[in-house]
Amino acid sequence: MSGDQGTGGYDEYAEYRRHAEHRPHAEYEEHADDGEPARYGEPTEYGEHAEYGEHAEYGEHIHDEEPTEPTAYEEATAYEESTTYEEPAEQADAPAPARSRSRRVWQLAVGAAVVGLLAAGGYGAYNVVNAVTNGSPGDGDHGDHAAAATTTAAAQQPPTAEQADAVAKEFLAAWSRGDVAAASALTDRQDTARTALTAFREAVRTRSFTLTGTGPAPTATPSEPALGFRAKAEFEGSAGAWEYDGALSVVRASDGRTVVRWSPNVIHPHLDAGETIGVRALPNPVVKPTDRNGKPLDAFPSLRTVLAKITPADGSSVVTGQAVVISDGSGKPPEQLFVLTPPSAPEIRLTLDADLQQAAEEAVKQQAAGGKPASLVAIQPSTGHILAIAYADDKFNRALGGGQPPGSTMKVITSAALLEAGLRPDTAAPCKDTTNSPRAWHNDERGDFPDYTLIDDFTHSCNTGFIDKGLEKLQLGTLPSVARNQFGLGLEWHIGVESRDATIPVPKSRDEAAAEYIGQGQIQVNSLAMASVAATVQSGTFRQPVLREDAKRVTAPEKLPAGVAQDLRDMMAKTATQGTAQRPMAGLSGQIGAKTGTVEAGAGKDTNSWFIAYRGDLAVAAEVEGGGHGNSAAGVAAAQVLKAGGKG
Repeated sequence: MSGDQGTGGYDEYAEYRRHAEHRPHAEYEEHADDGEPARYGEPTEYGEHAEYGEHAEYGEHIHDEEPTEPTAYEEATAYEESTTYEEPAEQADAPAPARSRSRRVWQLAVGAAVVGLLAAGGYGAYNVVNAVTNGSPGDGDHGDHAAAATTTAAAQQPPTAEQADAVAKEFLAAWSRGDVAAASALTDRQDTARTALTAFREAVRTRSFTLTGTGPAPTATPSEPALGFRAKAEFEGSAGAWEYDGALSVVRASDGRTVVRWSPNVIHPHLDAGETIGVRALPNPVVKPTDRNGKPLDAFPSLRTVLAKITPADGSSVVTGQAVVISDGSGKPPEQLFVLTPPSAPEIRLTLDADLQQAAEEAVKQQAAGGKPASLVAIQPSTGHILAIAYADDKFNRALGGGQPPGSTMKVITSAALLEAGLRPDTAAPCKDTTNSPRAWHNDERGDFPDYTLIDDFTHSCNTGFIDKGLEKLQLGTLPSVARNQFGLGLEWHIGVESRDATIPVPKSRDEAAAEYIGQGQIQVNSLAMASVAATVQSGTFRQPVLREDAKRVTAPEKLPAGVAQDLRDMMAKTATQGTAQRPMAGLSGQIGAKTGTVEAGAGKDTNSWFIAYRGDLAVAAEVEGGGHGNSAAGVAAAQVLKAGGKG
């Protein structure tokens, strides 16, 4: 502090101090600036004797010590103690004393102190600002200023453990009984707490709600005690109770009270600013389907779109559930805290086999490496049950919804039509290097093979032999008729989810007919349809594929003749052991049969690979776009699943 003594001089103020020390109310007898005696109850402005900006504050002058420079905290506290008395009501009409220059200087000093504290931030700054602006003693309080200073200093001390425990219990008790006003009054942010607690009570309507203190919480610090509690909520119609552990911190308010520090996580430890908590309806359950043995299917990428379309059986009821959740409004799924009533729906077991599904997923993934679209479907011929569905495609589920020409795998149906037209497997059917319809056609394996029979054409996948015999023996509409009436292709299937039916139009010309005989042209099928073709040959009967037992099946108008079915099995068996399918089918035992398919995709593009096969009571169809010959990509994938089936 500088040596300047101010307008009144230091000695003059010291004289005042000596008088004040011996006469408690001497300050009220001092004269104001105009020389008139001061009234009782009207504070004398000490700035008349010494400006606080130049001399020590009042708390320092009442001692026989050398004055020192006041701190911002001391200035704010001294101002609170020295300037808050109010005039008695009966003196209201008396003229107001003149404001001294020293008082104005003091007010500027206090303003600077407050600004500094606000800039520093924090709860301590909040306390001091409140002490300056709202910390007035009650009316008629004219106690000793030194005692007031001591009380103010004590109000800044952290709450004791006993004080924290007491206010926590009082807060929890008020909250438990639904007294929001009382509970919020025990916090440092009363309006905010009242709004939040009211919203919680209205959004989470409980039958009973109890909160019990559990002692000190791990988050406690020496300056801010924290108490834990256990919450228990019971709801009408809910068998169980919602219980959770919470914690609250206790602080000293600006007025010296011990209060709960308010924050959203007082209500629940997971609740943050900007989030809401309440009871919400759970989505109507799309039943969680399992495989035929009750195993979960959620982990399989190819089944995500399939499972989402599984609905409860006709006539089944669905119960919408409710849960207490925390939402942040971002559109993300809410955090589920407690289920009041769980959603329910009948259990649905699909025909899928989780183990075979895993094998199918891996097989398709391997052959789709490099971004090639691919798909595979496995069917049980004896039942028509779909055992596996796998695909790799960025656009859609091509296994069930795709449509493309199947190449020479279609020769299974063309052979059935020819056999029904009177040919036998050993009927001569020369394989010419080229033939015309009048369009020119040739084979992958170039050259003339005049001694080939029908089974040789099938085993070696000779295009020209099938085109010549088809144009010779069949009517333009024969192939679509056999495909529909005996193999079910072209009928409207209901497998349990949406699927695309096969399209095999009646050709309008010999060129179109020639293309269909070898699986080209306007034919549109997918792995599901062609797996069914293999299954029909194996069992001798068309059974519409289904994904669930309660699916409404269609039946083929005609039965595949038994002799034709046996001839087809012989032809497919020879192809698997001696023909174009020999390499991928190598090592498979038991009743096996296969047919390859290679589809031209246009100039400069790799051919599409197709393969259908069966082994015992398991039939498979696979396709890989741009996969090359049928016995390569698609053949490898199909054989991999047949091996995983494990039975001959």
